Amino acid sequence: MKPPRSLRSLPPEGPRSRLGAARRRLHLAVRWPKWLRRGPMELLACAIITLGILMMLQPIAMVLYTWSFLTTLFGTVMFMVVSKFPK
Repeated sequence: MKPPRSLRSLPPEGPRSRLGAARRRLHLAVRWPKWLRRGPMELLACAIITLGILMMLQPIAMVLYTWSFLTTLFGTVMFMVVSKFPK
């Protein structure tokens, strides 16, 4: 896969230079789909955490309370993983 034209116009630099880091960051951001970027996925993880807490605090159904801890745990782990995604 060829890099986009904007990346090909940049001069090749070493891995420790500021331009080299910007080029790698731009190339990484280009390959990720928009729905898989950090912002939307962090929002989804926060919604799952909120759902788990609401399930824990509701007094109606025991089955919701039973699954609330796993839902909250899944949302928390998802947030930690997603926070490493590119912006």
